[in-house]
Amino acid sequence: MVDKLQTLYETYQDQVLNVVFAFVILIIGLWVIKIIMKAIDRIMRRQKWDPSLTGFLHSLLGATLKILLIISVLDRLGVQMTSFIAIIGAAGLAVGLALQGSLANFAGGVLLLIFKPFRVGDFIEAQGYSGVVKSIQIFNTIVTTPDNKTVIIPNGAISNGSITNYSTQNTRRVDLLFGIDYGDDIATAKSVLQQQVNSDARILQNPASTIAVSELGDSSVNLVVRVWVKTADYWDVYFDMQEKVKLSFDAHDLHFPFPQTDVHLKTKPE
Repeated sequence: MVDKLQTLYETYQDQVLNVVFAFVILIIGLWVIKIIMKAIDRIMRRQKWDPSLTGFLHSLLGATLKILLIISVLDRLGVQMTSFIAIIGAAGLAVGLALQGSLANFAGGVLLLIFKPFRVGDFIEAQGYSGVVKSIQIFNTIVTTPDNKTVIIPNGAISNGSITNYSTQNTRRVDLLFGIDYGDDIATAKSVLQQQVNSDARILQNPASTIAVSELGDSSVNLVVRVWVKTADYWDVYFDMQEKVKLSFDAHDLHFPFPQTDVHLKTKPE
């Protein structure tokens, strides 16, 4: 009996040692991965990375390290990793080709989270849509339009296109255009516009406002008004100025001319 056990041990000695070594590699590897992940988490927190980005990268990096560890353990157990890796590579290629659009959106989401062209709560314009960013997901960005529509925009398109972020600056310039009749007094019109600008406390003194003749149009003399306001006051000032200027022009007998065309008829002499 002892001889049989001795023979059995000698026969499977290498396999037993491989199993033991594989187990040791697995335990030590998991311990090392845990230390690495904690160190990376500390670095990302110290640099104040976006929480959604840190969570995603933590999961992705952790999964990658564990896959590499499993491959090392299987290799120690004598599994032919060349064929195994070839199968994984072929499967990965097939999945990548089938999901290339999703992978592009995935990469775009990572870029948006890293470089932060906008944040949740910003008002942006991208891919023909304008609205407030509600969430930045891995594949899509969710935007709510001013009329309360939810728009889901693929991250790949956003990261490769133009983005206008209206929330990054504290101030914005409001551009207004008013036309008066050619028979009206320009100085009076400019004085009325200046009074409206001075009476609105939301309009900033610095930078200074601009009131000037911008164009001699076909049927009107066009005056441009450019004022600076806090970003949050932009639309309120824009709408209020339209109404106040109309009422002030009416009170000072200044006219908004209708488009008109002079037609001259010529008759042939008989």
